[in-house]
Amino acid sequence: MNKNFLFTSESVSKGHPDKVADSVSDAIVDSIFKLSGDVSTHRAAVETMVTTNTAILAGEVSIRHDQVIDYEKIAREIIKSIGYNNNIPDYNFDSQCTIINKIHRQSPEIAVGVDQGGAGDQGMMFGYATNETPSYMPFPIMMAHQIIRNVDEARLSKQIPFLRPDGKSQVTIHYENWKPVSIEKIVVAVPHDPKFKNEEVADIIYEQIIDPLLQTYQLPYQRSKESYIVNGTGVWTHGGPDSDTGLTGRKIIVDTYGGMGRHGGGAFSGKDPSKVDRSASYAARYVAKNLVAADVAERIEVQVAYVIGHVKPVSIMVETFGTAKIPEERIPSIVEQVFDLRPRSIIETLDLQKPRYQSTAAYGHFGRDESGFTWEKLDKVEHIRNLL
Repeated sequence: MNKNFLFTSESVSKGHPDKVADSVSDAIVDSIFKLSGDVSTHRAAVETMVTTNTAILAGEVSIRHDQVIDYEKIAREIIKSIGYNNNIPDYNFDSQCTIINKIHRQSPEIAVGVDQGGAGDQGMMFGYATNETPSYMPFPIMMAHQIIRNVDEARLSKQIPFLRPDGKSQVTIHYENWKPVSIEKIVVAVPHDPKFKNEEVADIIYEQIIDPLLQTYQLPYQRSKESYIVNGTGVWTHGGPDSDTGLTGRKIIVDTYGGMGRHGGGAFSGKDPSKVDRSASYAARYVAKNLVAADVAERIEVQVAYVIGHVKPVSIMVETFGTAKIPEERIPSIVEQVFDLRPRSIIETLDLQKPRYQSTAAYGHFGRDESGFTWEKLDKVEHIRNLL
């Protein structure tokens, strides 16, 4: 890619149908770690689909035979907390929808390797970090996340009471020499009460959401009909699962780096940390972020790959995009000295067998400083610098 370019990333609201599905699936993952006793062998791989007045739960959960989880109750509580309740009757989806539960136990053939510390599946995972923002995330996805998160908060707090749960944001940034220099376009899509005109919605969102964010970013932006777009067709009042079926794991680029870094293909939500799709992606981000923070390079992408049931990664790759401050051939050896990327070690290092996953379902899994996002810690920076 050229050094000077435009780059666009999108985020979606917690009421977006795919994110409703992710939230339900991740709440079920949390439920297995809330149970009493040893949870080290608890497993979950849950998929959710939401559509007109219906939520379907499927997948595998393994817990002790004497323990019970009320999956239907979890789904209803999550749907209600997001804002789908009977105060929007024409939405044809709320917390009283039909719940179809098809969850069953995990195959014992998978457990044989996983319980001995092996990976829960084969595949490759990527982690990415850049020094262009304090969170070591690409600017476009971080701004898109913040816009739609603030829209959600304004809706749930009744600050902007006419907004409805679904929604998206999209941000286009102008880069020069791989650094963000201006904000080119801001796009917001959000359903609203039909009593309000789209122009009113656009102005209120700009005044209460967009403009305060622009003041904090301090990047040039000029509002115009071309650079600020709300609801591109001019009208959106009916959203949610009735108009767009939602599925777990269908927003993996929103979950990661907004397209700036590569993705191995496996979704995160609905999976316990024995699934390296999730835990190793978190670990790869942990590695990349600490390396960039230690000034090894300005941008770093880490790939790690596994075989199901095997303990050690089959490969580790580090890409610096020509920004390395040390000889690139040294970096993989530093990674191996500082980070233990065996699945069980990842789980222990990042403390992943605890209920923390439902909070990751919306606004991305990376670049966040909230409690529980342990893969964002920078506790290896001094170790790396000492090796340098």
